[in-house]
Amino acid sequence: MKLNGLMDLIGADQAVQQFATSLSRSLSGTIVAPQGIRPGMYALASRERLIDEADPSTVGPLIIITASGREAERLTDALSAWVPNVGMFPSWETLPHERLSPQVDTMAQRIAILRRLTHPDPTDPATAPLSIVVMPVRAFLQPVIHGLADLEPVRVKVGDMVDLPSMVDRLTQLGYERVDMVEARGQVSVRGGILDVFPPQEAHPLRVELWGDEVDEIRWFSMADQRTLGAATDGLWAVACRELLLTDEVREKARHAADTLPGAAQILELASEGIYSAGLESLAPALVERMDTVLDIAPESSVLIMDEPERVRARAADLVSTTEEFLQAAWTAAADGGTVPLEARDASFRDLDEVWQASGLARWEVSSLAPAELADALIAVEDDRGVDTDDEPGALQAHEAHAVVVSPTLMAVGAREVRPYRGDFDRACADLAELSHAGWNMVVTTQGPGPGRRIASILNDAHVPARVVEELTRAPEESVVHVTTAQAGAGFVMADQHLAVLTEQDLTGRVGATTRDMRKMPSRRRKGVDPLTLHAGDLVVHEQHGIGRFLELVSRTVGRGASAVTRDYLVIEYAPSRRGQPGDRLFVPTNSLDQVSKYTGSDQPTLTRMGGADWAKTKAKARKAVKEIAAELIRLYAARQATKGHAFSADTPWQRELEDAFPYVETPDQLVTIDEVKADMEKPMPMDRLLTGDVGYGKTEIAVRAAFKAIQDGKQVAVLVPTTLLVQQHYDTFSARYAGFPVTIGTLSRFSTPKEAEEVKEALASGGIDLVIGTHALLTGTVRFKDLGLVVIDEEQRFGVEHKETLKALRTDVDVLSMSATPIPRTLEMAISGIREMSILQTPPEERQPVLTFVGAYTDAQVIAAVRRELLRDGQVFYVHNRVESINTVAAHLSELVPEARIRVAHGKLSEHELERVIVDFWNHDFDVLVCTTIVETGLDISNANTLIVDRADAFGLSQLHQLRGRVGRGRERAYAYFFYPADRTLTETAHERLRTIAQFTDLGAGLHVAQKDLEIRGAGNLLGGAQSGHIEGVGFDLYVRMVADAVATFKGERPAEQVDVRVDLAVDAHIPAEYVTSERLRLEVYARIAGVSTPEQESDVRDELADRYGPIPPQVDLLFDIARLRERLRQVGVEEVATQGRYIKFAPVELADSQMMRLKRLHPGAVIKTAVRQILVPIPMTAHIGGHPLADSALIEWTLNVVDTIIVPFAASSEGGAPGVKDR
Repeated sequence: MKLNGLMDLIGADQAVQQFATSLSRSLSGTIVAPQGIRPGMYALASRERLIDEADPSTVGPLIIITASGREAERLTDALSAWVPNVGMFPSWETLPHERLSPQVDTMAQRIAILRRLTHPDPTDPATAPLSIVVMPVRAFLQPVIHGLADLEPVRVKVGDMVDLPSMVDRLTQLGYERVDMVEARGQVSVRGGILDVFPPQEAHPLRVELWGDEVDEIRWFSMADQRTLGAATDGLWAVACRELLLTDEVREKARHAADTLPGAAQILELASEGIYSAGLESLAPALVERMDTVLDIAPESSVLIMDEPERVRARAADLVSTTEEFLQAAWTAAADGGTVPLEARDASFRDLDEVWQASGLARWEVSSLAPAELADALIAVEDDRGVDTDDEPGALQAHEAHAVVVSPTLMAVGAREVRPYRGDFDRACADLAELSHAGWNMVVTTQGPGPGRRIASILNDAHVPARVVEELTRAPEESVVHVTTAQAGAGFVMADQHLAVLTEQDLTGRVGATTRDMRKMPSRRRKGVDPLTLHAGDLVVHEQHGIGRFLELVSRTVGRGASAVTRDYLVIEYAPSRRGQPGDRLFVPTNSLDQVSKYTGSDQPTLTRMGGADWAKTKAKARKAVKEIAAELIRLYAARQATKGHAFSADTPWQRELEDAFPYVETPDQLVTIDEVKADMEKPMPMDRLLTGDVGYGKTEIAVRAAFKAIQDGKQVAVLVPTTLLVQQHYDTFSARYAGFPVTIGTLSRFSTPKEAEEVKEALASGGIDLVIGTHALLTGTVRFKDLGLVVIDEEQRFGVEHKETLKALRTDVDVLSMSATPIPRTLEMAISGIREMSILQTPPEERQPVLTFVGAYTDAQVIAAVRRELLRDGQVFYVHNRVESINTVAAHLSELVPEARIRVAHGKLSEHELERVIVDFWNHDFDVLVCTTIVETGLDISNANTLIVDRADAFGLSQLHQLRGRVGRGRERAYAYFFYPADRTLTETAHERLRTIAQFTDLGAGLHVAQKDLEIRGAGNLLGGAQSGHIEGVGFDLYVRMVADAVATFKGERPAEQVDVRVDLAVDAHIPAEYVTSERLRLEVYARIAGVSTPEQESDVRDELADRYGPIPPQVDLLFDIARLRERLRQVGVEEVATQGRYIKFAPVELADSQMMRLKRLHPGAVIKTAVRQILVPIPMTAHIGGHPLADSALIEWTLNVVDTIIVPFAASSEGGAPGVKDR
């Protein structure tokens, strides 16, 4: 409630006062008010209704209906700055007849709001009574399952006594999916006394730790690395995560309904067996007792408010007609062999007037347009006042509004919207200075603290008194501009109250983007959890034995009683050593898991024969090829190492300010990458880093921060992009992020006139421009920089060899940051081999959804339905048609199909200024459908465009289709991609394979799968260039990459550590008990992490993580760490095997000097030395000479280390390691 101190000033307005009074008396009426004042007005009315009530929980909320979901979100955010307990009731993002389910967080948020409406509890922060509920008309008209609000959620706080099995059963009844590790909303997992659960309406999952039956701790945790973040003080409140729960009654009805709903037979059959499937929610009317409207559930004392009634009514009519059109299109597709649509009539949207009139509640309409009787009164007031507005102080007052009350049910507020400044700070400062002299109350709100501090310093520099405040709990001081961080929506001016509220958007002309999760968590991660997911039949590569097939994970117990030890083994099958025989099997101890990796290469490699020379030959061939590449790479690396670059300074306060102003929550990968880029820039050696991540994963923000860091040191930055459209887009992005900072930005592209280009070149040479964004025009050789410090290359895969050569001339002593979603093989090869640093963004931004992909024959009905659905949510559409000669015909046909859509055309043959105009207008949402060629393929980022229609998709390449699909789904809204092919033509086999692949790989971050599949379809089958294909197929991608790195290290003079397989087979009960980590894939992941430990720091980190995720570490797992330490020590001294052999323990290979042999005989009587085979056999140690038992577990490991340090390496006992066979001096 950052702005509640302004409420009394707003309440002094006669119309606002009357509105609040009439609302308290449950009257219905109409009020005219500008957009900006509405949140404050609603908050005031809500407060007034509660003042006289003894029990606030009996007062129903204000229910505000908006035209679209986006408006509802904006209004909810703005209201949260004025009043507590505001909730948004979202609509499904799917239409009633689609075979799609709404997102689980949407359903959970709806259930949470309904629960708080019907069962408020003022003593519990999770279920406190709602004062205001905002909903789009789509949610208002959609029927709701009867009894949904009565579903009892799971509520747990620290100190509660709980029965864990019962709680897990209750969560699964509420629709939560039980898994081994929580990786998505609506999942739950149990490990011993630890419960992880992700309530879909929360921003982060929660970890509940029990001590017996008592809840000991409840903490948030990060999905990326599964580590805890901080205490969840309000505890766990887990509402149902599905609106239709598969209870016994629902399953019974599903069994009987299959006959009456033929299109849904498969969904109903699964539902009858208790299995959820997409689209089940649409069938709710056939499976539940009855459907209600939202108003049937709302408290009787609620008040309905329709925000902009004209738009709400138009949207309601569109909803009904679009639903019908979709149904028609679906039936048409079904006639051609598509799936039958789900048709349950009671699921359709209700009629607005019917629901509105039948509610029986007080109803208000809040509009920007005055009805006739009010318009007459407003004109009369103006005539009575006869004010000449030009004489009033402050040019901010363009034309002042005054309050008019015609009756208790008809009034107009004395406020108006702010005249926007669009970045003209000089004019804004002059206006605010004038208002300051006139003694006004002035407030400026910004999205983040950084821009707020910046605006306050600009105002103070212009001699306008301004101060930054945390919040306004009381009326602001007159004549001083108060700058605060709040999502206030739009600004407003009230002349009679001498109050002006301006937002960041009013001043800068740009919308500060918002994020739903403003509660930033410390999410810098150490290491992402990547379970080694092996299924029976998966191909793996063992470094010593070659390519095999994973069969299973088995446990073996050896010995009896107290000396019994249990070990887990991976069973890998290899090619049979004799024809016609079953395959050979290798049992790999889990402490050697660092030798095993998953195979990626060709689809059907041949399995290696164990014990033969095949694998050694394959590796030798690959090594030879790798050496040739490494020599060339080293030449480049040496040149770079020898060059002295500029070491940039540490971050400045302005840098932190810029980063604070980033309106989204950074992903963990982004935070790590930003740190890596800055660390590179601060080194004297020039940076050469490749940044790769799927489309829309936040690469540009990293470039924004790196460029700003360079500019802070007085250096110039060049941003190189492949298309003129991207120049314009990056210019907008960089300008918006650098608004208010003294940074000069220039552009060079086809859009620049010769005169403009000349001016930019002169400014670059003289140092007048800090940052230039350009296409290939930057590489013509005519551009000279005064002091270039950083080059950023976006979409690097689009630049050819000759461009790279020109860059090399710039690049030897300049820092370079390359960015690409699908790097070209050569780039990838250099990054992988360590010649260039590489950062990978793997985490999709929070709330990003996979794009729903439809591949099928073209029909007009599908196109109409797809375009209209997008228009319903105020979205925009890309319609890709790749033939310039017929594009206007297609656009004309589309405007006949959807006459209400505003349509424009863009292609490469338009003049520069025409093309620029079209794209800028699309960016500004001046039209709805862009019919274009593949000019939009690269990097164009318009988050409001969430439907893509591709005509003749059969003629496109696979990576093109993936890049095109990446243009949509960049916000939170569900995105749709339609790939159409002509119904009257036969698809070629290649086209069919491509379309099948694009339909198959729809997950987030599918870029790499698509790239590998594309190469496979083209028949190249390689990743790093033609010459390498056979070698990658032979040894697998992971091992090949390691070989390249080793070869490079050899050339650099660094001896690569040969990763020898060290076999330890001792009587040590080292394994992960199934009750500690129940899931097989998570056990494999932990085994791999422990096997890879080589330093005390790594061990400490893995130990912390295990304790955090699974609870206290059991002794068997402690022994795994001991074995990992032992293996590392053996590897250092060159011993490859320590194993029990009868009554002895064998060490091999070992070569001892005479003095070492004598020491062995003296300290371990009975030891056998086999010089010919380089082995020593030492008698198994006993707890006592007579009647003792053999040593086991940690005592045996300690004894083994002692043998290594006292016998095999006598003078290196406490050193970092040594070589076998060190002589006595």
